[in-house]
Amino acid sequence: MTSTAPMFADADLLPLSALQHLVFCERQCALMYIEQLWDENRVTAEGRLFHERVHERQDECRKDLRICRGLRLRSLRLGLVGQADVVEFHREPDGTWRPFPIEYKRGRPKPHDADRVQLCAQAMCLEEMLGVSVPAGALFYGAPRRREEVVLDRELRGKVECAAERLREFIAAGITPPAIYEKKKCEDCSLLSYCRPRMPQGSGAVTNYLARALEEL
Repeated sequence: MTSTAPMFADADLLPLSALQHLVFCERQCALMYIEQLWDENRVTAEGRLFHERVHERQDECRKDLRICRGLRLRSLRLGLVGQADVVEFHREPDGTWRPFPIEYKRGRPKPHDADRVQLCAQAMCLEEMLGVSVPAGALFYGAPRRREEVVLDRELRGKVECAAERLREFIAAGITPPAIYEKKKCEDCSLLSYCRPRMPQGSGAVTNYLARALEEL
């Protein structure tokens, strides 16, 4: 996408949080946003409670720092709508306020970009809404209980643009991709029972699987 991309109407905005699911696993994203499936397990319950504790705290206002929780976000250019866990506003020397989004995650830092893409999308919404630049943000992980600052560079912003475009095409197509089993991703996923990644995939695969199973009886 570029700055000349068409602006989306409010009714056409997609959930910003879906970008994280899309980058993490396209099948998970499809099960949630195309097939409208959801289930909760220990991991998702802990994550939900973690976010609720963040949001229930009061906003804060200090001399050079303002902290807003649960701030609503949208980008008509990217076609996204969502909510930031926390946005800190830091007073600059010239008296302006610089937003600094913080996304809270229950676990540990991850090797993939899903969380960073979600954070960067929040920053890009803030830039569009407030007309300011947001060069950095942070991910706060619950296990180490510390911030990981993220530089929102051109490469990461490009990933957000591509993910937003891919999400729109993906949902419009309405096709759930086949499952690919990856132990670290799949075993903690609350949608494991719907996804069934260990089941044979592809044309004729289920028939062949059942035939072999019957032969073994």
